[in-house]
Amino acid sequence: MLSFLFTMLLIFWRPKGINEAIPATLGAILIFWCGAVTLSDIVVIGEKVTGAAITILATMIMAIAMESIGFFQWGAQKLLELAKGSGHRLFWLTNLLCFFMTLFLNNDGSILITTPILLLLLKKLGLNTKQKLPYLISGALVATASSAPIGVSNIVNLISLEIIEMDLIHYTMMIFVPGTLGLLLLASLLYFLFRKALPAAIHPHTGIVPHHPAQIHHGQPMHHHPIQPQHNKQLSPIKQPRHPLAEPDHSTKQTRLMIAVLTYVFFVRIALFVAAFLDISISLVAVISSLLLLLWRWLYLKVSPIDLLKKTPWHIFIFAFTMYVIVYGLHNIGLTSLLINYLEPLAASSLFHASMIMGSVLTVLSNIFNNHPALMIGTLSLTQMGLDPITLKTIYLANIIGSDIGALLLPTGTLATLIWMHILRQHHVKVTWKEYLKVTLLVIPITVVFTLILLYIWIEWIIY
Repeated sequence: MLSFLFTMLLIFWRPKGINEAIPATLGAILIFWCGAVTLSDIVVIGEKVTGAAITILATMIMAIAMESIGFFQWGAQKLLELAKGSGHRLFWLTNLLCFFMTLFLNNDGSILITTPILLLLLKKLGLNTKQKLPYLISGALVATASSAPIGVSNIVNLISLEIIEMDLIHYTMMIFVPGTLGLLLLASLLYFLFRKALPAAIHPHTGIVPHHPAQIHHGQPMHHHPIQPQHNKQLSPIKQPRHPLAEPDHSTKQTRLMIAVLTYVFFVRIALFVAAFLDISISLVAVISSLLLLLWRWLYLKVSPIDLLKKTPWHIFIFAFTMYVIVYGLHNIGLTSLLINYLEPLAASSLFHASMIMGSVLTVLSNIFNNHPALMIGTLSLTQMGLDPITLKTIYLANIIGSDIGALLLPTGTLATLIWMHILRQHHVKVTWKEYLKVTLLVIPITVVFTLILLYIWIEWIIY
């Protein structure tokens, strides 16, 4: 327990800005040294996370391939065109983009794609820091929370689905409607919170039109930032390949290429559901489809796959695995048994109370442990409560809401938000914990409670 407390202290404190993976690794080593986790336990953990880790890595490959064909620049330009000069319309469009990217890829892949697009777009507009925050924070929250409606959109969901023995079809049928409505509420709350900070009007060529007349000096905007040529390499997490398609070309040919790639990714998404229905390995389908896209990139763009070694945030995977080791150690010393003793009577008494309580518990555990190991502990606890199938699946989905949406209270609650913070640091954009918490403490609890209630109502309706 002391090893765990030491680890969490370092993660939240982060002296000298150390990477989150460092204290997590030290904590895992201490847990192993104390004997709370054995080598056989580590093998078990590896078996549980390997398939999901491969799937998420395959998705990252897709995101990197899309970057190589200039998707970031193309996406930023299309958002500006569709916004039609409205900063408020741009807010909704960016959130819609984040939602669809998570559905097409997953929350981590969505963050890898949408964050650079937003950074590029906001630089084009010359927005100040206060005006950037609504787009960046809301984009990250919506992209991550959008993983709740579909199981393959989150590595956590994939791992726990194997433990609970639930297929993707039933998962989606039971949670897609309440999860999507919960996302709509989240986006609405974010808009209400940020509406005064959003620029009233934007222009894709000359910058923003100030929100208040007082910002106009002699009839001209005081903060005028024309679009600069696209040669700033800091706007992408990695160096762009020198290929004509990597430059922002908005011709019909370029648009067709982007649509073709998105269509391919969409069909890959469908293939994952087909694989689940046919009992074929999801990770195998993800790997094959991503390797095909990678091969196309190599042959067509002449970009070697070696660049993947630099682009992939490996420390995120290290953080996830070591946190699993730590929590598994807590499981071995009685954490799961403690949860079962306290929660089993509540779970058996009322499906509504069980859903609300377990969703809230997973929200707390996810923000303390990170949602990956927290959901594993919650799922393991459920499987030992002797619940009937409907109750088991409903409470499990409540756990998903807590781990996918509730975990967003803190930046360390999910791997996606850790990746988001990593990309922002690379581009020298600073979003402090205080700025993040001022938003999440207001919108996340309301969204979690609302979605949990909808989940109960929806399942009661489709079953009875």
